[in-house]
Amino acid sequence: MPDLLAAVRDHVYAVLGIAMSEVRPWPHAAELPYYLRDVFDFAESTLLGHPIVLAIERSEARQSLGDVRTWLTKVRTLVGRPVVYVTGAMASFERRRLIEQKVPFIVPGNQLYLPDLGIDLREYFRQRAPADEAALSPSAQAMLIAALLRKPWQLEWQASTVADALGYTPMTTSRAVKELTAAGLAEAHTLGRSRWLRMKLPPAQTWESAQALLRTPVRRTVWVAGPAPKESRTLRLAGLSALARHSMLAEPRWQVYAVTAAEWKGATSDGVRELPEYAPGAQQWQVWSYSPALMPDADTVDPLSLTLSLRNSTDDRVQLALDELKGQFPW
Repeated sequence: MPDLLAAVRDHVYAVLGIAMSEVRPWPHAAELPYYLRDVFDFAESTLLGHPIVLAIERSEARQSLGDVRTWLTKVRTLVGRPVVYVTGAMASFERRRLIEQKVPFIVPGNQLYLPDLGIDLREYFRQRAPADEAALSPSAQAMLIAALLRKPWQLEWQASTVADALGYTPMTTSRAVKELTAAGLAEAHTLGRSRWLRMKLPPAQTWESAQALLRTPVRRTVWVAGPAPKESRTLRLAGLSALARHSMLAEPRWQVYAVTAAEWKGATSDGVRELPEYAPGAQQWQVWSYSPALMPDADTVDPLSLTLSLRNSTDDRVQLALDELKGQFPW
């Protein structure tokens, strides 16, 4: 069960960008009727300030959806708080039926439905929007990270050289330069016809001071039927797959890769098929807001972008692995 609970927290964060509090055994489970304890394990957590109870289905006790709905209603009546049904797998028709009946559920790595928190979620995202406006644009973030990855470290760098490698137009480059200077991360000056940036701090301090301005590069994640082995070799490992490559973290059950929006569009045109949900042999693809190839010769995404994509994970194992990854930063 610990792995499933960690997967619940990871999935909620991956979908909503909201961290659940620690998920722990619910201390009042022994007060419930025996027939409920025979079917579910119970845990508790907090989401958006609301205490919730997780009713985790025991794998050996698969029940009909009619019974599940009846029992969850009973538990909610007894505990007086939202009760969320958690199961490791669910057929599409079962999800539709639970949604029709407004039964909250989480299938880690697949789908979640939390109608009891709908209003609070809408308010959360409405309030969060202004903070996102202060973030660097994807192009400015990519240029900053590309500059931080350079070996040896260069205090001054030509903006157009970095931007050309990323495929940015002069207009996009100009906007990115304005953002980096406005954020106080660099100073711009012209040398001949070229625009140069001079970093105000060494790389480690620049990285730390920029944290509040940086966002995950992952725009969305999709399940795909695994491509042919030849095609897989052209993809960059990302997410937990990349973190496992650079740390002692165990490999995830499926491979995670990163692609740009253009690469995703091209892949679907070439026959890569998006799946509605996880299926055996599937891969998870992350569609990034900028190039995942900031380190041209690597087979994984760069360590800085990887850190940004996972830094809000509530899984202690992931956080330990990210601490290990810091030792591989280029400075």
